[in-house]
Amino acid sequence: MGILALVLLAFFAVSILSLRFGSLSFTSGEIISALFSEADSLARNIVMNIRLPRLLLAGMVGANLAISGALLQSVMRNPLADPGLTGVSTGAALVAVTIMLVFPSLSGLVPVAAFVGGTLAVFLVYLLAWKRGIDPIRIILAGVAVNALLGGGTSLLSILYSDRIQGVLMWLNGSIAGRSWYHVRMLAPYSILGLLAAVLCIKAANLLQLGDDVAKNLGLKVNVARVVLSFVAAFLAGISVSVVGLIGFVGLIIPHVSRLLIGSDYKFMLPLSALLGSILLIIADTAARTVFRPVELPVGIIMAVVGGPFFLYLLRKGGAMR
Repeated sequence: MGILALVLLAFFAVSILSLRFGSLSFTSGEIISALFSEADSLARNIVMNIRLPRLLLAGMVGANLAISGALLQSVMRNPLADPGLTGVSTGAALVAVTIMLVFPSLSGLVPVAAFVGGTLAVFLVYLLAWKRGIDPIRIILAGVAVNALLGGGTSLLSILYSDRIQGVLMWLNGSIAGRSWYHVRMLAPYSILGLLAAVLCIKAANLLQLGDDVAKNLGLKVNVARVVLSFVAAFLAGISVSVVGLIGFVGLIIPHVSRLLIGSDYKFMLPLSALLGSILLIIADTAARTVFRPVELPVGIIMAVVGGPFFLYLLRKGGAMR
């Protein structure tokens, strides 16, 4: 519990820093005044209308993706499982891009459609990987294949509708720029629903880590549990992709770090993953808008730079889930 408290303190510290730095920088005193004072000022306008909704959105998306990755790693019993690597995010992105480019009048359905796309993608991966059981390596290979297939579909749409692509270009690279309170209000209820569902999956996730035979002997319906956990993971990833686009590696890095800090018990690992996922994405978003200011990078690029080497490290290490 001490680690959770320390990480919670780190979350508040990172949040203050995120509110302070951007194209304009403010002191901590100005940030506190902007948050709690009614007086109209430049700092208050920027903090309340731009940076605070962006901070909340980064926190929610980071938590969603981290928990999605943790659940997928339990289902697949593979520390390399991640919404981005197993086709979930790409499936959600393809459906979302289809709506945004081909049927823009239906944009209100993007969150639900992205969830459906992510769910179909994860079950396609299962279908391709199934051969008298699930093998972790086959799942990763099937995920790579599905990623390539669905990514190709997204690229095809980008070419066919190149006259409309500018409006979704930043989204395709994963960006929180330009998001507002509208997006916070849109994502919040879905996130709360998904996170509550994830809490209900803790027992099943713990049992699946013990192996199919042990889990069955302990009364778990293994196949049903896998479907339910995959469903929740796809939901969390899909709703996040629908709002901020493709942001990879959060679901890969964070569960691994959480296990190192607090162990494999999902009762503690899930809340720690949510906090660490929020912290990571808030830091990445702050870096995206400050490193090359006034030019702002998509946060998806920052995460690719951080996550790519981490993925290679895990691949070289070849470690199993502990």
